[in-house]
Amino acid sequence: MENNKIENIRFSGFTKRSLVTLLVMISSGMIASAQKSVVADVLSKHGIDQSVLEPANLRVPDDYSYTVKESTTTNGKTKEVVAKFDPSQQGDEQWTVISVDNNLPSRSDINSFRKNKAKKQSANKTDDASFKIEKDAADQIVFSYKADASSISKDAEFLKDCRVFVTINTGTKQPERQQIKNEKPVKLGPLKADRFEVVTNFIKKDPGARYFPASESVSMDSKFLGQAVSVQTATEYSNYSKK
Repeated sequence: MENNKIENIRFSGFTKRSLVTLLVMISSGMIASAQKSVVADVLSKHGIDQSVLEPANLRVPDDYSYTVKESTTTNGKTKEVVAKFDPSQQGDEQWTVISVDNNLPSRSDINSFRKNKAKKQSANKTDDASFKIEKDAADQIVFSYKADASSISKDAEFLKDCRVFVTINTGTKQPERQQIKNEKPVKLGPLKADRFEVVTNFIKKDPGARYFPASESVSMDSKFLGQAVSVQTATEYSNYSKK
């Protein structure tokens, strides 16, 4: 009899824990769905296409040719590279380096630039539970989200500690700007950055749902072996052409 009482207590305790766990799982699922749907509802209220919720629609295209002018300043020293991307070519040949600091590029310059560009963009999924409206005004909407940690590649793990902010112009119904900001110190290769920010401004070139970068800036305050390192990169995109 005593054993049965003990088993009943154990079963009751197990059942309560299971119910609590189940309720948490259900509520979490509802929140994950609701958070993104709340943002979607706000966009719909302003007549804005929900395609802006998909990161793939706010990226540099891989089916258009375009020109980039990339200026990188490290601790006051600037290097400028002008290059062209052509998706009709194969492998490294997709990138043609036109100039480096207004001079013809060396083989080392070309190889270095192509190696950096060979790193594919992460096809990050969004964490639907992280979506939220930051601003809902007559002229502007700002929503934010985080990337799904399981979809982030190893070389971009710092994105796990960053949040993405997208600004929509309610007049044009189009995204104007995207910002990626770190929420805590992040590690990028050998650098540890206390502040990391990427700002992208968009233009509409594709007849579909995509928006292409017009300019992009990356800035960070970091340290390497205890020494302060300031890095800023400014990139301009132009001459988009469908291939």
